[in-house]
Amino acid sequence: MTATAARVGRFYTAARRHPWVLGKVADWKIPLGPYTPAQIALAVGGGFLLVKTISWWSWMGPIPIACWVMAIWAVRRPKIAGRAPMQAALGWALLGWQPRGGRIGGRAARDRAARWLLGGFTIEGTPPPDPAAKATPSRAARQGAPRVPLARPAAGRSSSPRRTQPAAPAVPAGPVSGVQQLLALAQQGGAR
Repeated sequence: MTATAARVGRFYTAARRHPWVLGKVADWKIPLGPYTPAQIALAVGGGFLLVKTISWWSWMGPIPIACWVMAIWAVRRPKIAGRAPMQAALGWALLGWQPRGGRIGGRAARDRAARWLLGGFTIEGTPPPDPAAKATPSRAARQGAPRVPLARPAAGRSSSPRRTQPAAPAVPAGPVSGVQQLLALAQQGGAR
């Protein structure tokens, strides 16, 4: 933005807003006009209803017609929640037309249908022992391991007792799953 450009702000208060009205039809000025859309709708709809139901209210005389004229006069500038009656009625109609969950991107927002979530798992053998690991088991491993009886000293050998090591379980030659292959690659990369 350049230094010479000035900011201009405009706002219009309720006194400057003019409602949409109908005051002339061609060159003919409507008597007692101008009329708002709410007044025109009430005049047409109410007049039609009065003509169709004349047999019901004719015993009351001019009272229904006077009520109709007073209703037309009463809706000239009403406000419903700060809006004209036609806009308020349109708002209620659009609210009733909306889907229950609202809209996302112009389309009705709906929950996805329920479906089963299926999965699986694989139990694999233990990984091959690391040659760099110590041959002696840790203290925690020895406490949980079953006790192995001591071997008897043979004749001509030293009399110091030795423990026999249990046989290692059979392990597949190479990694089986993709995760095991990645772990094997990571161990090989760390050993370099």
